[in-house]
Amino acid sequence: MLYTNVTTIKKKIITGFPGLVPKYYGTVSATLFLLYLAIAAGNIFILVFVRYERSLHKPSYVIFCHLALSDVMFGTVTLPKTISLYWFNDRIVSFYSCFAQMYFVHFLGATHSFILMVMALDRFIAICSPLRYNSLFTNTTVSALCGISWFMPISWMFGVVFDALSLPFCNSNIIVHCYCDHLSIINLGCENIRSSTVLGLSLAMFSLLLPLGFIVLSYFIIIFSVLKISSSKGRIRAWSTCTPQLMIICLYYLPRCFVYLANFVGYTFNASVRIVVVMLYSLLPAVVNPIIYCFKTKDIKESLKMNVRFLQLNKIEKFKFFVRCKLHV
Repeated sequence: MLYTNVTTIKKKIITGFPGLVPKYYGTVSATLFLLYLAIAAGNIFILVFVRYERSLHKPSYVIFCHLALSDVMFGTVTLPKTISLYWFNDRIVSFYSCFAQMYFVHFLGATHSFILMVMALDRFIAICSPLRYNSLFTNTTVSALCGISWFMPISWMFGVVFDALSLPFCNSNIIVHCYCDHLSIINLGCENIRSSTVLGLSLAMFSLLLPLGFIVLSYFIIIFSVLKISSSKGRIRAWSTCTPQLMIICLYYLPRCFVYLANFVGYTFNASVRIVVVMLYSLLPAVVNPIIYCFKTKDIKESLKMNVRFLQLNKIEKFKFFVRCKLHV
């Protein structure tokens, strides 16, 4: 619990989706459970498949693994509590557990954003300097850059959490969301929360806009480089290598930019719509990304086909062996 000069708060209550009729609780919890299974199965499959398929031990697929890891961690941090909320009517979360969840929600969001910047750098070097790609962008280099992407948000997220912990809370203990996030928590403070709001918003914008600015600039240069390629087949081949990454980047950034732009021009969503939109743009990419990796990435698609053919041939050989044994008997 936290002792302040105002009150003592031991727990917080998560509302989930405001206004949801109880008869739909079972449907919502089952849907979220299936969503979590899809996130876990798809992203863990990518991690295991790339780990054991030696032909995929390349920088691009190392980045995919880091993205898959952040996606499955984000789903694990947010969804189980929301599922239990509707499955078991378990709305209570301890005070410090709420702050821990807030930390990981924003830490993983920032990390994902910086890893997407590393992905854009990968395509930038591959298209604009293909002859130097293998020397400039090795597995060691990309692992170090992704490691920095994980490490950087750690320190400032601790600062955000301790700043929020220093607030006295007296307005309410109800979190109007499916999980604890920074804005929902500090809005419960009973003192002037302007400095905490500015701090959280500034770091969120830094985590979002710095990578996004680099990504936009790099893809402008990539487009000009592709247009300079004389062969139409060469242009198509070069652009096709960027398509999966571009789809993943758009899935992550476009909904967020839309929401921030809507707030900037003064359009506000009601609580129910806002929470649904946030849940969709937070979790849908984690479901869709593994599908993009498998069906829009040539090397993974070819490796999957080869493994399927191998399994089919193996079954045929086993069947032939079984038939021969039966005939021999």
